[in-house]
Amino acid sequence: MTATHWDPAQYLRFADERTRPLHDLLARVPALPEPRTPTVLDIGCGPGNSTAVLRRRWPHARITGIDNSPDMLTTARTDGEPDAHYLLADARGYDPAPHRPDLIVSNATLQWLNPDPRHEGQPRGHLALLPTWTAALRPGGTLAFQVPGNFDAPSHTLLAELRRTPRWQRLLGDDATRAGVHTPAQYLDTLTGAHCTADVWETTYSTLLDGPDPVLEWVKGTALRPVLSRLTDPADQAAFLTEYGALLREAYPAGPHGTVFPFRRIFAVAVRR
Repeated sequence: MTATHWDPAQYLRFADERTRPLHDLLARVPALPEPRTPTVLDIGCGPGNSTAVLRRRWPHARITGIDNSPDMLTTARTDGEPDAHYLLADARGYDPAPHRPDLIVSNATLQWLNPDPRHEGQPRGHLALLPTWTAALRPGGTLAFQVPGNFDAPSHTLLAELRRTPRWQRLLGDDATRAGVHTPAQYLDTLTGAHCTADVWETTYSTLLDGPDPVLEWVKGTALRPVLSRLTDPADQAAFLTEYGALLREAYPAGPHGTVFPFRRIFAVAVRR
């Protein structure tokens, strides 16, 4: 499978809207140990917007941001949280245990950590990673994550249907993207079984997006990245975006004040007992 190339500038076009769920997540995180300097890991830190939020919440913490995109980490070091430490690593194989963290945060990352069930030997999916991450915490430490829960929304179903049409399936195959999440009940069961006290909930934000083709611009920063990475011919990219953009305009019509984009998220905060 072609590696996904992430575009920090495109991702940050909707930085406020993308960061809002993180603020809601962190509002449910209990107090970290004091006066000892807490250790915080930001797994899937991207361009550092989440890391900057963590620094504002815990200004004296030792914060490490982990991501598998060199471009994202370059932006994080300069425009995100320059005082944090950053590490280039894949979250699926990363072991947080040596850090003995007080807090592990993962903001809109776990949905990408799913193996392809058709291929043996793939890295394990993110549900299996959660007990490993909670076991790495200090006693009383917290794992907090949020993921998109809108994979049944038109933005994703239309993308999947378009990819299955003859022209695009020939170029993209079936594995251009494998993003996905589990139900809140599955997260609750997994985290409780990992010796944690868990709080799991979901929220749907009605986000108002401005500008032409705003939903297309939104997904170009996330769900479309694997597709665009595989379409190496600029003409193919332009043709795909034209077709997909037309479908999105019909599914998400512009209103007098902008385009309403429902944005469901799943949240979990787990404290190690």
